[in-house]
Amino acid sequence: MRVYVHLSGGWIDFLARTQYHNYRHMTDFKPILDELIAFRKARNWEQFHNPKDVALSLVLEAAEVLEHFQWKSAAEIEEHIKSRKNDIAEELADVFNWVILLSHDLGIDVVAASREKIAKNAQKYPVEKALGKHAKYTEL
Repeated sequence: MRVYVHLSGGWIDFLARTQYHNYRHMTDFKPILDELIAFRKARNWEQFHNPKDVALSLVLEAAEVLEHFQWKSAAEIEEHIKSRKNDIAEELADVFNWVILLSHDLGIDVVAASREKIAKNAQKYPVEKALGKHAKYTEL
């Protein structure tokens, strides 16, 4: 499967032009969740981790991911990804960590929710209507 992303200046085929398609290590994040819970427990940070503040932290970290791409052309983004991959990875890890902590704290199985959302989006964006289009499902 190819992933094409349109950025100012053109389309980028991330799977063909970069090395971001190695997902074999993304199978189980329960050990990571356990580490995160132990990390915050050791620091007595549970008292600060209410849903509002955890959600705010998630959004703030997502904005830090976005900063890596803001104001850059497609060519500049491609170069930035090569030169700053580790920095981007750290920001993505922060987002991921907040997502799994929030889902844990709210009692949400985020893997099941993700699968359900993919199925729901498949209904909203059937291939025969959405193929090659970026329109919202209400406009297909």
